[in-house]
Amino acid sequence: MDKYIQIKSIPTLPGIYQFKNKNDKVIYIGKAKNLKNRLRSYFQNQKNQSSKTISMMKNANDLEWIVVENEVEALLTEANLIKKYRPKYNVLMKDDKSYPYIQITKEPFPQVLLTRTIKKDGSKYYGPFTNSKRLRTILKVMHKIFPIRSCSYFIDKNIINEKKISLCLDYHIKRCEGPCEGLVSKLEYNKMINYVVLFMKGDTKKIEKYIISKMNIASENMLYEEAATFRDQLNAVRGFSSKKSQLRSIIDDRDIFALATKDNIGIMVIIRIRNGFIYSREKISLQNLFCSEMNTYETVITRFYMDSNLIPPLIILSKQPSNSSELLNLLTQERGGKVRFEYPKIGEKAKEVNITRKNAELLLNEWLIKRIKYKEQIPSILLQLQGDLNLEVPPKNIEAFDISHLGGTNTVASMVSFINGKSRKSNYRKFNLNIKNKINDFASIREVVFRRYKRLKKENKSFPDLILVDGGKGQLNMALSALRDLGLDYIPVIGLAKRLEEIFVPGNSDAQIIQKDSSGLLLLRKIRDEAHRFAISFQRNKRKKNILSSPFLTIKGIGKKKLEKLFFEFSGPNEIANQSVSSLSRKIGVSKETSKNLIKVSKSIIN
Repeated sequence: MDKYIQIKSIPTLPGIYQFKNKNDKVIYIGKAKNLKNRLRSYFQNQKNQSSKTISMMKNANDLEWIVVENEVEALLTEANLIKKYRPKYNVLMKDDKSYPYIQITKEPFPQVLLTRTIKKDGSKYYGPFTNSKRLRTILKVMHKIFPIRSCSYFIDKNIINEKKISLCLDYHIKRCEGPCEGLVSKLEYNKMINYVVLFMKGDTKKIEKYIISKMNIASENMLYEEAATFRDQLNAVRGFSSKKSQLRSIIDDRDIFALATKDNIGIMVIIRIRNGFIYSREKISLQNLFCSEMNTYETVITRFYMDSNLIPPLIILSKQPSNSSELLNLLTQERGGKVRFEYPKIGEKAKEVNITRKNAELLLNEWLIKRIKYKEQIPSILLQLQGDLNLEVPPKNIEAFDISHLGGTNTVASMVSFINGKSRKSNYRKFNLNIKNKINDFASIREVVFRRYKRLKKENKSFPDLILVDGGKGQLNMALSALRDLGLDYIPVIGLAKRLEEIFVPGNSDAQIIQKDSSGLLLLRKIRDEAHRFAISFQRNKRKKNILSSPFLTIKGIGKKKLEKLFFEFSGPNEIANQSVSSLSRKIGVSKETSKNLIKVSKSIIN
């Protein structure tokens, strides 16, 4: 990196910048009011720089920057890019890519969903929730109170008039009011959704009044069954409210942040208070805390509230974040209303900060103990592999894929699972593939990787620490393409080629250099070979089933061995039907009469 040329060409405008290593991987993302002044500081005397900056600059090989409109846009762009690339030298919120939100879709009859993916589609997102137990409680109570539709159909006036959707069981057990057949108006349904939003914001008092009014109306009209339903909803709301801890005299809606750190890791605790009650306690685990506490607060607050509809008017902190005025502008813009910071030293709010900090300290100590136990439990071979591949965590959970076919037919794929360096056969999976071309390992790898992790994502299951595909750069790029389409390209993935036992990683055209006697490489070979064995075994079994059920076995002169040879030579009935009698006879080693019968049966199969 020619620093003199770089600095000379950098503009004096607000923007974000990225340092990249020799493999073109982003290792640090920052923002600046004045790009030129900020970046110049990285090339000054090392005596004035932190150990993190010195280490980073040793690994930096290239520099890129993006000019933006203002400092608020720089703040937001930086947060988005850090979340996307997870650079080595930035503060990382552990697992922030998978924090769940409650989504209210933008439709005539909105759905209320649990999601881990934010889309710019007009939906409203409430969260994030780091406490999954609390989130499940909220969703369970919400569905008891409100008759929210559970189907995923798009419903509007035209769909209702054309009677494209019929009532489901939820309607008959009174868990849905039947918007699909127009049994509840758009106005009435969205009125209910507005109360769902109030519930998400912790305002249960208004919901109680709403349900009581509907219960009284039903009772006055002698609709006693309907009144009983409202009574059960009211009890669910009151039961939920009674479990919330009530605080003292302060009733302002607010979030309280507190941080505890040790050895470049930390825990940030956020306590959400709504209508005088503790609504939830969120915990964020942090890594790479090389920067100041003020910068850490800025990073966490920006990314915690990004795309969220749960921003309160008041945020209480023990330290003032860096660039607090720009941060407040961003939060005000996201909330659609004024937001302010407070840093109390005395009084009730100061006590709340101390309680939040105590929570953070206790959780940090718990995490440190777990880390020690975790390291003690990790086999040394995984620590070696972590170092070989420069992974963030030891790959305790590895999944590997291989493709097998016979001359382009009976294409199958295997997936094997290794936990703590040992095979977990209960996790193995087999895949029949729908590849049209005769031989296409690239498309096969893409299909199987996409199908595997689409399902895991849908079922809300954990992902592996490392994905291994059998093959070189082509197969690796296909696997990465599938993960990218699913928003999962942050999962480490490598390709292991058979020819020279070369390892390929994303973003690097050359093979990864690993010592041939490394125990980590030996483990990868073992896993790759097991995936290959499992795929071959599945492919052979499938071929045997095809042979046993094949109509070709009815032909005189065709036994299992001749049929195997037939399947090996030709991709299917189409190719056999297009052969000449003499050519087919010569290739398979059968009489011309048998060849005629083979062609005849092939044509009957096609037709």
